[in-house]
Amino acid sequence: MELPNEQPMVADPSQQLVDFTPEQRELRRAPIAPVWHTVLLIAVIISVSALGFMRHTGPHGAVVVNRLHTYGTTAILELVLIGWVALGVKIRGLRLRSLFGKVSISVKAILVDFGIAIVFWILSMMALATVAMMWISIESWITHKPIPIQTDRSGTPTMPNPRDDRAAKAVVQLAPQNAKEVACWLLLCALVGVAEELVFRGYLQTQFTAWAKGAAAAGVVFSAMTFGAAHGYEGARAMFMLTVFGAFFSLLALFRRNLRAGIFAHSWHDAVAGLAVALLHSRHVL
Repeated sequence: MELPNEQPMVADPSQQLVDFTPEQRELRRAPIAPVWHTVLLIAVIISVSALGFMRHTGPHGAVVVNRLHTYGTTAILELVLIGWVALGVKIRGLRLRSLFGKVSISVKAILVDFGIAIVFWILSMMALATVAMMWISIESWITHKPIPIQTDRSGTPTMPNPRDDRAAKAVVQLAPQNAKEVACWLLLCALVGVAEELVFRGYLQTQFTAWAKGAAAAGVVFSAMTFGAAHGYEGARAMFMLTVFGAFFSLLALFRRNLRAGIFAHSWHDAVAGLAVALLHSRHVL
C-alpha cells in the first residue's frame, strides 16, 4: 500500500532564524578567509587611519570644506570594506550573511536587541568615562603635571576648547550643520554601524579567534586593538578609548551570538555624538 507523501512542516516566518548551515559551522572553526586577505584588509585600515592622522595634525587641524563630500567618501570606503570581506569569505565557501550570526527575524527579538543595545550603550558610556579619568590621572602622574581644568576669569570651570583636542576637532569638523547634512549623517551612521560591526566583529574577531585555535579572548583583544588603531585621526587617547569600546562590542557580540545589538548601539552612538556636537556648535558652545 502506497502512503501519501508527507508535507514538510513550515515554520512560522516570524520565528525563523538566520543561522549557519552545518557545513558553515564546521568551516567557522577554521579561518574564514585566507591569511593574505586579512593582512591586506588590516593594512588598508591602518593606512587610512594614518592618512587621517596626518590630515588632522597642526595647530588647527584639517578644515573640512564639504561635509557632504566627506560623508560620501566615507560611505564608499565602508562599502568597499564590505565588498572585500564578502570576497574573502566567499573564497572559503561562506556567505557574507553568515558573519551576522544567529538572528531571529521576529519583531520581539528585534525589540529585545534594540533594548539591549540601549542598555549596553549607557553602561559603556559610564565605563568609558571612568577609563578616561584613569587615563588623565595616569598621564598627569607620569608627566608630573596637574590635571588641567579650564576656568574663566571668575574661576568657574568651563568647557574645554575643542581646538586643543584632536578627537574633539575631528568630531566638530564632521558634525552636520544643516537639514541636508543631518539626513546624510544619519544614513551614514546606519551604514557605518553595519559595516564596522561586520568587519571588526563579524570578520576580524572570528578570524583572530580561529587563528588562536578557538580562543575567544584573542579574538576580542586583537579585533578591539584593530578597531582602536582604525581611528588614528582622533589621537592616542581616543584610540585607546575606542580600543576599550571595541572590546565591549566584541563581548556584546559573544553574548548575543549575533551582530544586531552591536549594530544598533554603534549606529546610535555615532548618530547621537554627531547631533549633540552639531547642537552645541550651533549654540556656540563648541
